[in-house]
Amino acid sequence: MLDVLIKNGQVIDGTGNPWFKADIGVQGDKIAVIGHNLGNEAQITINAQGLVVAPGFIDMHTHSDLRVFKHPEEDAKLMQGITTALLGQDGLSVAPIDDDNKPLMMQRISGLLGTYLDEWPWNSMDEYLSAIDAVSPATNSMMLVPHGPIRAMALGWENRPASHDELEKMKAILAQAMEEGAVGFSTGLIYPPGMYADHKELIELCKVAASYGGFFVVHMRNEGDYLEESIQEVTDICLKAECPLHISHLKASGQPNWGKSKKALALIEKAREQGLEVTFDQYPYIAGSTMLDAVIPPRFHTGGTKQLLESLKDPAIREEIRLVQENVKPERWENWVAACGWDNIMINAVVSDKNRFAEGKTIAELSQELNKTPLDVVADLIIEEKDAVTMTIFYGCEDDIKEIMKSDYMTVCSDGIVGGKPHPRVYGTCARILGKYVREEKVVTLPQAIKKMTSLPAQRLGLQDRGLLREGLVADITIFDPDNIQEKGTWDNPSQYPEGIIHVLVAGQLAVKNGKITGARAGKALRRR
Repeated sequence: MLDVLIKNGQVIDGTGNPWFKADIGVQGDKIAVIGHNLGNEAQITINAQGLVVAPGFIDMHTHSDLRVFKHPEEDAKLMQGITTALLGQDGLSVAPIDDDNKPLMMQRISGLLGTYLDEWPWNSMDEYLSAIDAVSPATNSMMLVPHGPIRAMALGWENRPASHDELEKMKAILAQAMEEGAVGFSTGLIYPPGMYADHKELIELCKVAASYGGFFVVHMRNEGDYLEESIQEVTDICLKAECPLHISHLKASGQPNWGKSKKALALIEKAREQGLEVTFDQYPYIAGSTMLDAVIPPRFHTGGTKQLLESLKDPAIREEIRLVQENVKPERWENWVAACGWDNIMINAVVSDKNRFAEGKTIAELSQELNKTPLDVVADLIIEEKDAVTMTIFYGCEDDIKEIMKSDYMTVCSDGIVGGKPHPRVYGTCARILGKYVREEKVVTLPQAIKKMTSLPAQRLGLQDRGLLREGLVADITIFDPDNIQEKGTWDNPSQYPEGIIHVLVAGQLAVKNGKITGARAGKALRRR
């Protein structure tokens, strides 16, 4: 007898092929049979009439590295059909790490990954992945090796090239983490300490990742004024390292740069013609979210977060920062202030109750309300919150989103950062694509969208047992209503589950049944094979 039988559904198998009618039988954690008229002999029978049956969705960029320990039920993922997510993004994560750098990294990533744990009871990648397994999460996680911690362990938070010995130490740490199950190497070239690395360092580290069958995931140095140059930089690095490249959240930010998506895609196509395997991910919104301290120019981050907090107390340094932000003394960096303006930068999460009033308000609004300059608002918040502040930036246009979404190399991500009034993408990414961009605006077809959420990311991650509906593969399955699926979150009230996700299976267990979380927790840390 089958454990689960899914009958009468429109099967979209993840290949990009059109839907077909079939029943799917699940035994244990595997898809046992796909066929017609399989009867009714099952412990659980799901009538999927009028529904789409697809592989479980894969989120190629998220920030639940610590949240999983406090919220292993993974509701924000499950309720939009996500069964697997890739962690360790932007070069800023939690393992591998040594005891000396734990306090520094805890503070550094507090605005990105949250403050869910007072202690990190791990050092190595193996220990971190085992810790995920120990909490029995509801979804699966995969892990990249973050550049920040390994650089900090080798040479601290200094703004300089690594020496030969320091680079060799980084390579050894990276190799061990890859051996212990990581699937690739990540960096964030707008974030310290990754921003301090030169090409030699990145090429050598990418060579190590590639030697284990891994790939390089990068938040590029600039996604606006220097978008084309940034793509050229990372493609050159990976061509020299012979390492596959995956670009995080491809976009064209800032109104002067709207329309650059076509040039960006042309550069990616050119790199593929040169023999470089390039993919990228995208979240379907005209706004992004990251740590508030990203509005501070790179050189003021030298020495790490502790030094930054001290520097921001100095009025003379604040004035110097203002001159750079306002392009009075221009520097080549991702200048969100010049690109988008203070009225398009919104606080979405703080830690203290004292500053809770700031959540959901723009810096321009807070400046007027508090009778402070915008930079003083930012600096005071960063200091008072000990850098654990997250912002949303409205930077983009719909035409670029659609152009990027249509690419054969695009995979879906939420870039989810949970806390305060988070970006609606945390809860609504997959539903927004399937509702707005597939059903309503027909930017891509339903089979194309499902492929971008399933088999294409599985291919990039080296997952051979997920991402498709095939007999013998793991039964990670999402069943949804294509006529009614839609995002519900708004900027004012973002923490809302979408409509239309009806059932979700993880490793054969019903984690969502009739639109409700069941409490089943069959996820785990998936290690590189």
